[in-house]
Amino acid sequence: MVEVIGVRFKSAGKIYYFDPDSIALELGDTVILETTRGVECGQVVVKQKMVSEEEIVAPLKKIIRKATAVDLKQVEINTGKEKEAYKTCLKKIEEHGLPMKLVDVEYTFDANKIIFYFTADGRIDFRELVKDLAAIFRTRIELRQIGVRDEAKMLGGLGSCGRGLCCTTFLGEFEPVSIRMAKEQNLSLNPTKISGICGRLMCCLKYESEAYEAEKASYPPEGAVVISPLGEGKIVSVNILKKTVLVELKESKQLTEFRPSELERRRPEKTGEGKAKATPAPQDNEHE
Repeated sequence: MVEVIGVRFKSAGKIYYFDPDSIALELGDTVILETTRGVECGQVVVKQKMVSEEEIVAPLKKIIRKATAVDLKQVEINTGKEKEAYKTCLKKIEEHGLPMKLVDVEYTFDANKIIFYFTADGRIDFRELVKDLAAIFRTRIELRQIGVRDEAKMLGGLGSCGRGLCCTTFLGEFEPVSIRMAKEQNLSLNPTKISGICGRLMCCLKYESEAYEAEKASYPPEGAVVISPLGEGKIVSVNILKKTVLVELKESKQLTEFRPSELERRRPEKTGEGKAKATPAPQDNEHE
C-alpha cells in the first residue's frame, strides 16, 4: 500500500495522485508540485489515504510545498499572461491562415511551458506557428488539439436544463454515451433535444441508464406474446415511470396499457408435428 493525496489542476478536472511527502495538508489547500509538464499549481481534493500500487502510475511524484502568498501571486501573474498570449496566438493564426480555433492558453506555474489548446476538423501543419510563438515568448511551446467535448468543458456554459454544464461543474472524466441510452429511457431521438452544446450526445443520458436497464429487465420484452384480460396481444412498449406496458390486442389491434401483473406470457413450444404450441409462462411480478 502507498500513501497518496489527490490533486486537481482545474475545477472539474481529472484527479491525480501524488506523494504527500509528510506535508500536512487539508482539503482545499493549494499546493505546488512537479508533474510531467513541469512545476504546476493544484488544489487538494482528496485527503491522504492508502491505496494499492495498482491504482497509481509509477513513479509517484511528490508535493513540493504548500502554496505561499508569493506562489498565489505568481498564479495571478500567469493568468494575466495567458490572456495576452491568447491574443497574440489568435493574431498569428490569422497571419498564417490556419483553419483552427484557439480555445484556451495555459502557463505552467514556473512559466517554462505555454500550452495552446485548439480545435480543428483535421490535422494542422502548425510548425511555422510554433516557431513564431517560441520567438515571441522565448519558452517551450506546445499546441494541443482537443475534441469538441473538451472545448465545452474548458469554455463552460448552460445546458438545456438551465444549469451549468456537467462537464464544467463536476464531471472529472467523460464516459461513453450512446443513442441506445436515449431509446431505453423513451426519450425523443430528435438530435436537438438529446445533444449538448458541444454537438455530442448529452452526458446526462448515462446518469439513469443503468437504473432503467435493471428495471426494464424484469418486464416482458417488447414483441413478447401475452394473454391480457382483454385477450391475446403483443407487447409494443414498456413505460418504466408508469410501471405499465402497452399491448396491441390481436383481434381488435387496439393499444391498451396493462400492469405486468395483469398479463400472462405465452412462450412457443414445438410439438411432435413440428407446429408451435403456446404454453403459459410464469406470471411477471408486479412493480409497485
